[in-house]
Amino acid sequence: MTTRKELINYSEQVINGQIIACQKHKWACQRFLRDLEHEGTEEFPFLFEEAKAKRFLDWMRLFKHTKGKLAGEYIEPHIIQKFNFGNIYGWVHQKTGLRRFRKVYWQVGRKNAKSQSLACGGSYEASALGELMSEVYIGATKAEQSKIVWKEIKAQLSQCPELKGRFKVAYGKIQHLKSDSFITALSKDAGKTGDGFHVQTGIVDEYHAHKTSEIYDVLVSGMGARSQPLMIIITTAGFDLNNPCYKVEYKYVSQILEPDNPIENEQYFVMINELDVNEQGELLDDIKDVRVWEKANPIICSYPEGIEYLKGELQAALDVPLKMRNFLTKNMNVWINQREHGYMQMNKWSACKAQLPDLGGLECYLGIDLSSKIDLTSVAFEFILPDGKIAIFSHSFMPEDTITAKLKTDKVPYDSWVKQGWITATPGAVVDYNFVKEYIDQIVTENKWRVKEVCFDPWNASQFANEMTSSGYNCLEIIQGMRTLSEPTKHLRELVYQKKVIHDGNPVLAWAMGNTVIRQDHNENIMLDKAKSSERIDPVAALLNAHTRAIVNEPRLDLSEFTTMEFLQKLWG
Repeated sequence: MTTRKELINYSEQVINGQIIACQKHKWACQRFLRDLEHEGTEEFPFLFEEAKAKRFLDWMRLFKHTKGKLAGEYIEPHIIQKFNFGNIYGWVHQKTGLRRFRKVYWQVGRKNAKSQSLACGGSYEASALGELMSEVYIGATKAEQSKIVWKEIKAQLSQCPELKGRFKVAYGKIQHLKSDSFITALSKDAGKTGDGFHVQTGIVDEYHAHKTSEIYDVLVSGMGARSQPLMIIITTAGFDLNNPCYKVEYKYVSQILEPDNPIENEQYFVMINELDVNEQGELLDDIKDVRVWEKANPIICSYPEGIEYLKGELQAALDVPLKMRNFLTKNMNVWINQREHGYMQMNKWSACKAQLPDLGGLECYLGIDLSSKIDLTSVAFEFILPDGKIAIFSHSFMPEDTITAKLKTDKVPYDSWVKQGWITATPGAVVDYNFVKEYIDQIVTENKWRVKEVCFDPWNASQFANEMTSSGYNCLEIIQGMRTLSEPTKHLRELVYQKKVIHDGNPVLAWAMGNTVIRQDHNENIMLDKAKSSERIDPVAALLNAHTRAIVNEPRLDLSEFTTMEFLQKLWG
């Protein structure tokens, strides 16, 4: 069977559901079939050349697996590799014969032969494509990461008798002797950024980990003089949605695939293997359903040992919730807005946004985090609703004179939040706690809230607590340790994930929630880690102070009605 026919059959099986695949994978297959219908036309001047597609796949077959149960056996490309690289190398311009695709984005779960695929591509670009003095760079933020693919290329070449004597490895470069081409690793932390290089191929492995697009931009900018350069990104999903992989690339390539989206880029090949999510980022697939794992893991799910590996990873994530973030991002390839050791999945938090119910006259718990007088100070009111859900109302304070400076250092719109009423700017260069107390008194009086307890961190708050007590509030210190805070910290997160929390979308609280990092002891107790939370988390600290007391005093089921003689006589007949 020809490669063309094999890819057509594969695409049809993906689209009709014979092969389990996510929506974006199906779109990629639809795109391929649509391109075949229009190939060689005036509006689509590209041809699929069987020989060029097959040539690369045969190149892969020269090499042996370097790791795992197949180590030492020759590579037989998996169908997803055939589809991806058959497209990348098969499509050419009908007039020039140069390659169609200049950029590649493949997002797939861990252990799905990413390094193997990149290694085969890197050595091919440096030797078999026919370019003289080709320069292939593997870019990463850390030297250790950039060396992974480089070492895989070296290992593949060392086990390939057909290529013996054609490459030389020295001084961190793999050199193809005949064409004087080379492959080398670049990394930001090693001070190697690729400036001034004449890039034929740029490879970025695990782009999700890049805080900026610096490495990517440098590689792309070095390709200007090449006639058919290639930029390859292969990555898993990540957990920082502010990084360029998600914020720029993933969103862009998703639009390229979507059939009804007007954005097109005929020079960009895209394949995304992930579990399906809705527009809010919530999973549509059940992570416990083994059948859907293939969506994110087309290769690892093709053999029993791979499925058993994923079962073990899932069980660990279910047993230890802190491991779930990595399971979702690395194994199920789902983007999660939760930084390393982050406290909250922010899509879950966003899903709890709703109009607050009428809270007038209700009992509540007030949490306070006074922090430093020059920084953010926050209060949080927590209400236990009749249906068992909790409602949250948060407000913060900042010294007026520091807002301009904090705009530059914290890079968040404090000024806009003041105008919108989420923050009160107090006069001067420090927070005047009298304004905090006046705000509390006013909002409590206006809404007839019954503050059961005022819960505060005792650090720097004794005078404020004394004043609140003098005004008739019942003030309680919340000891800031794991023994006190672990259970309420876990419990609040559980309520959020169960959508039993209602908040009004306060952007200051949401920003702080996304900043919050936790630490854990050997008994899996957790608490906020203020030292490692690089941005403000005061609104969250205030909320957890309130929640610590709210869960102690949450309503319990009244059993008295079931113990009357009348009820017992009816029960016993």
